[in-house]
Amino acid sequence: MALPMKAMKAAMKVAMKAKAMKKVMKKAPKAKAMKKAMKKVMKKAPKAKAMKKAMKKVMKKAMKKKAMKVSKIAKGKLARNVVFKGGKEKTATGLKKSDLMKSKKGKIVSRKASANGKKAYTHIKAWTTACQKARKDLGIKGFVAIKKGTAFYKAAKAIYSA
Repeated sequence: MALPMKAMKAAMKVAMKAKAMKKVMKKAPKAKAMKKAMKKVMKKAPKAKAMKKAMKKVMKKAMKKKAMKVSKIAKGKLARNVVFKGGKEKTATGLKKSDLMKSKKGKIVSRKASANGKKAYTHIKAWTTACQKARKDLGIKGFVAIKKGTAFYKAAKAIYSA
């Protein structure tokens, strides 16, 4: 059974080769015509080269990258500084120059935050001044903890309550 299969395959190969050769032979006149046409085209090749060069220039001009739009938003550590000095329009969080101010220490802070801080400080201002006065009266210098029962606490409490 294996032998007839081999023979069949060999016969098929021969038949296929003959078919392929017929196709090639039919295309031969077409190939000659094509060769002639290509010769004409190739003679004009220098023109094509020149055209390619010209097109390259045109394409380069057309493909030129547009400049990036300059950002109006300041980012990073010194963002508020940049906005305050007028370098950019606003910070990444949306603060404009009109929203910023310099604190007593010279740090650039938001007006809202500063106002909130001052408002919050009013609640402890009396105690802070009482502690300062008590420190002065007792002659305390440096850090001293205010513990209940200490002379410092009693003095501060007396001033605060009065």
